[in-house]
Amino acid sequence: MILTLTLNPSLDRTIEVGSLTRGAVIRAGTAHLDPGGKGVNVSRALLANSVRSCAVIPYGGDEGRRLVELLSAEGIDMITVPVAGTTRSNVTLAESDGTVTKINEPGTALSAAELDTVADAVLSAAHSADWVVASGSLPPEVPADVYAALCRRFAGAGIHVAIDTSGPALLESLTARPALVKPNREELAEATGVPITTLGDAIGAARKLRAMGAGTVLASLGPDGAVLVTEDRVWHGECPVAERRSTVGAGDAMLAGFLAAGAEGETALVEGLAWATAAVGLPGSRMPSPADIRRDAVRVGEADPTQPLSSGG
Repeated sequence: MILTLTLNPSLDRTIEVGSLTRGAVIRAGTAHLDPGGKGVNVSRALLANSVRSCAVIPYGGDEGRRLVELLSAEGIDMITVPVAGTTRSNVTLAESDGTVTKINEPGTALSAAELDTVADAVLSAAHSADWVVASGSLPPEVPADVYAALCRRFAGAGIHVAIDTSGPALLESLTARPALVKPNREELAEATGVPITTLGDAIGAARKLRAMGAGTVLASLGPDGAVLVTEDRVWHGECPVAERRSTVGAGDAMLAGFLAAGAEGETALVEGLAWATAAVGLPGSRMPSPADIRRDAVRVGEADPTQPLSSGG
């Protein structure tokens, strides 16, 4: 089983528009309301593909209750932790050319007691878990080292920990030596202070994260695919996208597929890329099901360090 922890979950409303013009009145196309948050999306992707998962979610207010209702309707196995604040709402504007504009609320602060309750909830279910995925942004006033502290607790219970976050929280988490980190291109650049313009830059930055404490690094590179960097191997994989509808949750789908396939080597990278590519072709933050996933379209091989990355990566 894979446990997911989302400290800053959300209600995600995605609105599809032809094009976004600042200051104009725009007629919307379709709209979708989905449960959101990186760990939540990982659990949703796993459920859609019949992989056992449990989501640990702090929630509060009317938005939090609506979030729990949506997840219950989807059949998500979850442990909910009531908190004093109100769960945030996010808005995504998806244009027909694939451009995505996101407006994310900061979320609600969690007290030290609430954080302890959340950690205890994870540990209570950990006896049957292979992985804990701790992911997403941190709520306001939550210390940057919270993922590092949680990682130490979970690893001490014999559970592999995957971290998917950014900024100071990512850097702090490396001190706890997580088994896996999954940054995107921008997060790689921010964490290492190195511009990522070629595949070689991405590989070098991933190796730097390993030197700082990460085990395996799975780095998503948008339209340029992903690189997987371990102690002794590097793989690069790509998968063409027939139609880009929404990139929301694509990285979460990649992490879910990678873990579902065993979190090791070329086979897991193929699965992660196939799930992520399928997610990009779906509206809102819908997660792909088996009918959406095309593993045969994924190409994995040796990385060419001179390969330039696309400007929109």
